[in-house]
Amino acid sequence: MLEGKAIIGETDMLQTMQQDALDVAAKALDFYDVTEPTEIARFIKTEFDRGYGRGWQCIVGTDFGSFVTHCYGSFIHFCIGSLTILLFRGSTGQEADPNLLSSLETPKA
Repeated sequence: MLEGKAIIGETDMLQTMQQDALDVAAKALDFYDVTEPTEIARFIKTEFDRGYGRGWQCIVGTDFGSFVTHCYGSFIHFCIGSLTILLFRGSTGQEADPNLLSSLETPKA
């Protein structure tokens, strides 16, 4: 695993899901070398598909741009060492589960 702390750039995930993403990424880095970004991405995507349902996408690398559409509450962009990881659940155009959305909304002050 790469030494050092993960630095979250952008996210709209709940705290528990964010922690799962960081834990799964750390586990992937235990199995794969940083020179294997495709395998790292496959591992993270597969774990999130298994744990949170299908439709997750993962991009891992050191230099990439992105502009993606994602389901609300399912986006995180973070760095661990020299690697940048983008994990999100793709938007399928289906209606969102209203129970999930209400649990993600923060109360207005």
